[in-house]
Amino acid sequence: MVVAGLAVIAVTYGLARYGYGLYLPQFRAAFDLSAGTAGAIAAGGYVGYCAAAVVAGGLTGGGRARLALWAAGGSAAAGSLLVAAAWDGASLAVGALIAGSGAGAATPALVAAVAGTVALREQPRAQGVVNSGTGAGVVVGGMLVLALPAAWRWSWAGFAVAALLVTGWADRRSRWPAAPGGPSGGSAAAGRVPVRQLRRPLAAALLAGAGCAGVWTFARDLLTTDGGLSSAVTGLLWCLLGAAGLLGGLSGVLVGRVGLRAAWIGTVLAAAAGTAALGVLPGAVLPAALALACFGSAFVTLSGVLLAWGAERAPAAAAAAAAVLFIGLTVGQALGAVGLGLVAGAAGAPVAFLAAGALLVLAAAGAERPPRGSGDGAGNRSGHAVRAAIPSGAPARRAAGEP
Repeated sequence: MVVAGLAVIAVTYGLARYGYGLYLPQFRAAFDLSAGTAGAIAAGGYVGYCAAAVVAGGLTGGGRARLALWAAGGSAAAGSLLVAAAWDGASLAVGALIAGSGAGAATPALVAAVAGTVALREQPRAQGVVNSGTGAGVVVGGMLVLALPAAWRWSWAGFAVAALLVTGWADRRSRWPAAPGGPSGGSAAAGRVPVRQLRRPLAAALLAGAGCAGVWTFARDLLTTDGGLSSAVTGLLWCLLGAAGLLGGLSGVLVGRVGLRAAWIGTVLAAAAGTAALGVLPGAVLPAALALACFGSAFVTLSGVLLAWGAERAPAAAAAAAAVLFIGLTVGQALGAVGLGLVAGAAGAPVAFLAAGALLVLAAAGAERPPRGSGDGAGNRSGHAVRAAIPSGAPARRAAGEP
């Protein structure tokens, strides 16, 4: 189930969502997009993500996580097909919005799937590994650009097919919680998260998302336009970005070892350093490679830390808390994509990347001190909290229909 869940994240995040930034040079050439327009289209995808996360959080809290999973795969497939067939900037924007929304439904669904399938003691590690699928998808996307740089339409059509295949695989490998028997079921409470419990991590997620939008939306365009690097080199660098993201699978271990606060500060500052370095030296291959590797590993890890942070703050509703915080991260990315696009158009992309790094530094300052006596047990508490998000009072059952 963990491998299947990783594959779903790889397609919905690494390809259908972040593939827009990977193929931005091709899109700008095909549809004559300005930097501001490109940022606005990226923001549309992030808005779709937020809407899907809200819906999926409600479905998961109501014992319908399986439906949320298929909403994720179906949205990614439909949007990718529309991108593949896009005939102008408007149709591209709609396709990117729908494709990007699939990722929003994937995370809450897979939080519930892991909690219903994986042994309690292994859940923090399993959540981290599933979440690292973003890096795997980015690697695949980079390899496609290297092999078929001009065949972007066929690549996006392939993303659509892959989305449906991996969704079916994850469905069959997961043990889904039974739907609640009535309005008094325990899952109703698990689906509601008082936002006041998440104010601090939500503010940090907003700032982090705004800063991370720089790399995910404009990095390849920066390397190509300002750095003067070839398509082959930027494709290899994108693969490196994704491969480094696979290290984010250790986020559960990291939180358990050093605690939430240290894990958040360290990973967000690493993302800031990578972003700023890319803006300063976009045309130098080795520094750019180191900067993207730093950012890739840090981004996937910090998103895993957010999962643990939400589970600790709302232990009775971990899946819904994950949806809220990932919505915050994505709202930040939407605002960042628009804002940084405007900065890039007015002052140049390198300046926009330095501004993105500054936003990430501010996000690191949002970390909170652990409660007195919490020790290093954050990872263990998060594992119990994720389990608590599953509806109680009903046994898990296999999606394939086994009793």
